[in-house]
This record gives sequence, C-alpha cells and structure tokens, in this order.
Amino acid sequence: MKTKTAASTKAIMTEIVLPNDTNTLGNLMGGRLLHLMDICSAISSHRCSNRIVVTASVNNVSFAHPIKLGDIVTLESKVTRTFNSSMEVFIQVFVENHRTGEKTLSNNAYYTFVAVDQIGTPIEVPDVIPETEEEKKQHEGALRRRQLSLILAGKMNPNEATELKKIFG
Repeated sequence: MKTKTAASTKAIMTEIVLPNDTNTLGNLMGGRLLHLMDICSAISSHRCSNRIVVTASVNNVSFAHPIKLGDIVTLESKVTRTFNSSMEVFIQVFVENHRTGEKTLSNNAYYTFVAVDQIGTPIEVPDVIPETEEEKKQHEGALRRRQLSLILAGKMNPNEATELKKIFG
C-alpha cells in the first residue's frame, strides 16, 4: 500500500464566530467548536485514505480560552499516524481577535477516524511518514495514546500495552 507524508494530510479551515454560534455570554458554543474540529479532522483523514471516514473517538479535548463573538477561528489538522484502518489526527484551534489581530492557540485535541468502504466495513489505510521533528514526536506518541484509549475502552488488557509499560516500568 502507498504511503503519505503527514504534511500531505494537512487541512486548514477558517470561520468567523457569528451570533447563531454563541451562547448567552457571547462565547462560541463548545458543541459548535467540536463540530468544526470533527469536519477539519475528517478532511485530513480523507486526504490520507482517499476513502469514506467515520469518527471513532475524540481524546484529550482542551478548552483553554473562550472564543468570542466576531473572533476568527482557524483550525489546522493532520494525520499523525495510521494503524490498520484507523488514523490518529491532531487538531489545533487558533483564535484571531477581530479587533487587534492577535492570534492565540485556543484548543487542541486528538481524533481517531476509521476508513470504511461503501457498506461501512473498515478498510486498510496507507502509512503516514513523519518528516519534521514535531511530526516524529507525534508519530511516536500515537501508539501510547492508542494503547491508553483501548485500555480505557476495555478493548485491551493493560498487560498487553507494551508502549505504556516502557513509560511506567
């Protein structure tokens, strides 16, 4: 099967926060942000697999700062590692203050997508080859994150988590 570079799976989306997207405090609703993050991550997964993709899990979502009405939101995602039919995607959310132009990292998360065929059966995906030092760190950590998620979901025995054992001895 073909390989892809992590950079070739990158997706970028930009949105402006409108009144319909906010709560009564004038902040972007968390569910709306998760929706945008899911779409951007799905684009990265599709670019990696060239297949229909479905969201399998969302891990480690952090909401560091509120996003205000009128702010410009830029989402950047890329596949960090692939497994048999699944892909881990790292996504970052940057917020640009519409008055000052100041940009800050607001949120990040790891999403897992599975590539499927037309009837919903998981299908093999290409390997992703990291190139930069940051991509290599993300790639290495993906196996540990996957093992932890599988343990928490009851799909893996903790004794089988070889990468986690390396950390905790």
